Amino acid sequence: MSSILLRPGRLVAGVALAAAAALALAGCAGGTAEASSQSESGADAAAATSVADFGSFEQLEEAARAEGQLNVIALPRDWANYGEILDLFAEQYPEITINEQSPDISSAEEIQAAETNEGLDTAPDVFDLGLTVALQNTDWFAPYQVQTWDDIPDALKEPSGLFVGDYGGYMSIGYDSARFDAPETLDDLLGDDYRGAVAINGDPTQAGAAFAAVGLATVQSEGSLDDFQPGIDFFSDLNAAGNMLKLDVTSATVASGETPVVFDWDYLNAAHTADLPTWETVVLPGIGYAGYYNQAINKDAPHPAAARLWQEFLYSDDVQNLWLKGGARPARMEAMVEAGTIDEDLAAALPEAPEETVVPTEEQSTNAGTLLGEKWAAAVQ
Repeated sequence: MSSILLRPGRLVAGVALAAAAALALAGCAGGTAEASSQSESGADAAAATSVADFGSFEQLEEAARAEGQLNVIALPRDWANYGEILDLFAEQYPEITINEQSPDISSAEEIQAAETNEGLDTAPDVFDLGLTVALQNTDWFAPYQVQTWDDIPDALKEPSGLFVGDYGGYMSIGYDSARFDAPETLDDLLGDDYRGAVAINGDPTQAGAAFAAVGLATVQSEGSLDDFQPGIDFFSDLNAAGNMLKLDVTSATVASGETPVVFDWDYLNAAHTADLPTWETVVLPGIGYAGYYNQAINKDAPHPAAARLWQEFLYSDDVQNLWLKGGARPARMEAMVEAGTIDEDLAAALPEAPEETVVPTEEQSTNAGTLLGEKWAAAVQ
């Protein structure tokens, strides 16, 4: 199956998600979750697939306030403006305590946390996941369609609402311009100037950003998304040259100079400028690699109404503009432009998109994940 080519200036995931095709693979101590999710309105919050099941949005809010808790996981505050987003939710719903669990773990570790805490009130209520991990774990998700569902492009959402793309960007290379010239090609990173300097954001078998780094290396090496082997080969060569850093990338490692060159999403790399003014971001010429992160609700969420309220909040105009403020492209951007609700200044500040962009299809993502599981560890050992 060939990858999808996108028009310049637009980031729309070219993956038509079908429920039948989605794969169904499978903290701290706490008490067991409540046995009943019945809200005061009579709605079964755990079974609700839209606001209509609560009767109204106000009744959803009432049910979430009655639960009084929301467990989120893997949401670093410096990731795509999540800090401001979390603070806005707390401001709007002071009766709901947000429990921010394990902010720096990977998508795969989110699912592991759900498994470990299954049946406990410490289990995550919601997930934020890369596409590959989302496709592999649909058995964990509860379908839900937010009120702004029709504004979200079909290519970004599983038809029943099991998981839905929310914000995205382009894979880029961030670097400390006080120490390095801007890389113009992948091969530049193989040179002696980059000895012990180049990192990726996580393990590509578990983390969406790292997976995308291998995808970018693949298409920049004249490969296709049907076969990630050229990307694996590039990182094997980078490792053999002594240039690959095996450190987890954080704002602190960038600010301290421990990770001076980083493969990551453009909106995450751009944010490091706040801590390191000499930090710059480049999207390599040629074919670009794009991707969205996906929201999902834990089917066994201990706070099912709050989980659904969180989804409604994330896809509201206010939060879609906050993704934009964080340098990411919100899922509803095109519809908001047409409706006049987009922040035009923030939209204009986005970096120019690559002339040609690819996004892996569902099948390509699944196959690449299998290949990485088989080959990655040996390639960079």
